[in-house]
Amino acid sequence: MADVFAQGKEPEYLFWVGSAGSFDDRAKKITRAFVKLLNKADVDFAVLGTEESSSGDAAKRAGNEFLFQMQAMTNIEVMNMYNVKKIVTACPHSYNTLKNEYPELGGKYQVIHHTQLLAELIKQGKLEVENIQLNQKTITFHDPCYLGRANKEYQAPRTILKSIGVNLIEMPRSKNNSFCCGAGGAQMFKEPEKGFMDVNVMRTKEALTLQPDVIATGCPFCNTMMTDGVKNEKQEEKVDVKDVAEILAEALKL
Repeated sequence: MADVFAQGKEPEYLFWVGSAGSFDDRAKKITRAFVKLLNKADVDFAVLGTEESSSGDAAKRAGNEFLFQMQAMTNIEVMNMYNVKKIVTACPHSYNTLKNEYPELGGKYQVIHHTQLLAELIKQGKLEVENIQLNQKTITFHDPCYLGRANKEYQAPRTILKSIGVNLIEMPRSKNNSFCCGAGGAQMFKEPEKGFMDVNVMRTKEALTLQPDVIATGCPFCNTMMTDGVKNEKQEEKVDVKDVAEILAEALKL
């Protein structure tokens, strides 16, 4: 963003990479897949790079409001300096925080999830998927809490998957009745509490009953939790866990 801004340009989108997409080796693959799709569709975007800090989601969910506001204010100051108007992110946690919690601190932006942008690019014909038919692939989509129930976006990821002709099957608990992967509310960073079964294992078992080839996600946290669940069930040789952006990028041979 600094390089582009120095040239007197303002990109249409700021791609908010997020902590997972920046540092987690598995989530980096989602970041790369999404960037390939953006470049394919000739989308005008930039990233903050080292100027991007954590959105503050984890701090806020863990109860550290002071740290959240410090992180948020720092990010808002940087983004307002660059006159950012539109933000796209592949992380529903960042999406929810930037969209719903930054405005009261002075950060007012149009924030969209990466599946929403990809669905729109397909609709506009900027990503050509007409000739793709992946009927041999059976896929079930796990709704991220902060995309689905928190922000009522259920269709965008499904629109993308249906557009490339996969056999999309729904889990009994899906959309507004979906079940958490177990990582929300800063649970990603602590050991599970006592109980008869880890949340991510229970959710993965639900998905595996459908005998899918791929469990699709739209969140790096969900991806980690469902991957761990598949490993726990010793099904990693049979079932892949992939982000919707990765599935689309592979379908387009990017």
